[in-house]
Amino acid sequence: MGRKILTEAELRSGTVRREGNRIFVSPDTFVTELAKEYLFTHALELVKTNTIPASSSGGSFGKGVMSYTPIASKGTAKYQDYRTGKGYAEKPEHMTHLRGNLLVAKNDARILFRGKLDSLEALIMQTQITAEECGYPAIAGELDEVMDFVQHILACEVKDEPLPEISIFGMDSAALRYASHHLTEVFGIQHSVPHYSMGKICVALNTLRAFIRETELAAAAAFTDGATVTRPDIIEALNRLSSCVYIIFCKKVSGKYD
Repeated sequence: MGRKILTEAELRSGTVRREGNRIFVSPDTFVTELAKEYLFTHALELVKTNTIPASSSGGSFGKGVMSYTPIASKGTAKYQDYRTGKGYAEKPEHMTHLRGNLLVAKNDARILFRGKLDSLEALIMQTQITAEECGYPAIAGELDEVMDFVQHILACEVKDEPLPEISIFGMDSAALRYASHHLTEVFGIQHSVPHYSMGKICVALNTLRAFIRETELAAAAAFTDGATVTRPDIIEALNRLSSCVYIIFCKKVSGKYD
């Protein structure tokens, strides 16, 4: 018999062995790229073992892993429109998963926000490569902390969980805000208007800071309903992330890395 293949469809259908946020498969299982993406997005741990727990039950979501209400029985319906409650036997091409078996349109504000986070991670990596090429490995290392927190934001949004307290560069939310607003006291410089003559790494950092601002606006669109803000923690976190990148920019301008 050939080796088993773990697909995204199997993960979504709940036919695999599971305990909490751990998925159990045999050691020779091949995991498709879409399945890997699903595991990452839903913060699931893949365990390859010859001893698969008999008590595990496919589709039983562990505490804190996913929080949604499965659809009521509607004949062959397996999915539910998050906005209208309509049931579907198959996932329509114009829709995607918001959480579990809940579907939204692919241009839903929440999905657009997740796309911004995905693009943000890509831009962070590009900036890290630029930092290495320009001889500033310390900047690439500091951006690792920024990347880690972006991934925390994505995981907590997908699982509908609150974000942990902000702590980056050893600073909490208030300290990050203070440092980015009091440049003379902290860095000994005045506010600097970005200019190409500052060099490639400063331009890359400014581009990254600007994109984080765009991502913050996408979060505001996704989590603001009239006067109600449903995820103020995410909006604040993105605001502080732009402060983090601005702090790195100011450290470079003031010669801290030299």
